Amino acid sequence: MDTRIISGSEIAKAVRADVRNEVKTYVQAGRRAPKLAVILVGNDPASEVYVRNKSKACEKVGILHDTINMSADSTEEEVIKVIEGLNADPQVDGILLQLPLPAHLDEKKITQLVLANKDVDGFHIENAGMLSTGRWEAFFPCTPWGVIEIMKREGLPIRGKHCVIVGRSNLVGKPEALLMLAEDATVTVCHSRTPDLKAFTSQADILVVAVGRPGTVNGDMIKEGAVVIDVGINRTEEGLKGDVDFDSCLGKAAAITPVPGGVGPMTIAMLLKNTLKAYKLHEQID
Repeated sequence: MDTRIISGSEIAKAVRADVRNEVKTYVQAGRRAPKLAVILVGNDPASEVYVRNKSKACEKVGILHDTINMSADSTEEEVIKVIEGLNADPQVDGILLQLPLPAHLDEKKITQLVLANKDVDGFHIENAGMLSTGRWEAFFPCTPWGVIEIMKREGLPIRGKHCVIVGRSNLVGKPEALLMLAEDATVTVCHSRTPDLKAFTSQADILVVAVGRPGTVNGDMIKEGAVVIDVGINRTEEGLKGDVDFDSCLGKAAAITPVPGGVGPMTIAMLLKNTLKAYKLHEQID
């Protein structure tokens, strides 16, 4: 079997082009441009890279952006004051609080202070609740939504398929399960306490692996013709590796995402899409 290697980079480019064209249409009609505000607390090198990439992506599609840099010793009250100011600013459509926060800050508490209708990361409990009850005005977490976008743009069917998700995090696994259910898949969620993981992964028509551990799934654990979506990004001595042993799946999987260049590029693309969605909500654009 020839395995289709899915280019998330190319799909992300198409998503960005769609966002750019839509933003251009609104601006040419005399409306303001959408705006994303990013709060960066501290100087974590990886976070700084992510924020720069998000800023560049915004520029390319015509979304205004503002990064608020705060020192690593900022108090909870100082961070909250910044969030409240952005919540009240009618020119700001999306707010992104870059994680992780410094250890002395209460991450769970602070992330919930961003207004749900500006929560373009999809972390707010109100958005999680709307997703779980099938209300699609919610903002979906960008990575699992990116997986759905990959499936649709590649013409890979979801309805009626058995989707096995390895990983139950609030960021990927759980929302992915809900999004797949919404697309009429039958969903099984596996995790670190699942005995005999292979017994489940070998049943999957669609296998989504998101555990943050390289080589969790190999070709012996998938069935012939499965679609394998690797969400993992692990830094190893050999470079970036996914959660799936890519080479051993070739010739057995019908389609697979590589690492890098698979799901990763979709996260920022879907952030732009969420920011546009927030803008349309605030501007009352159908």
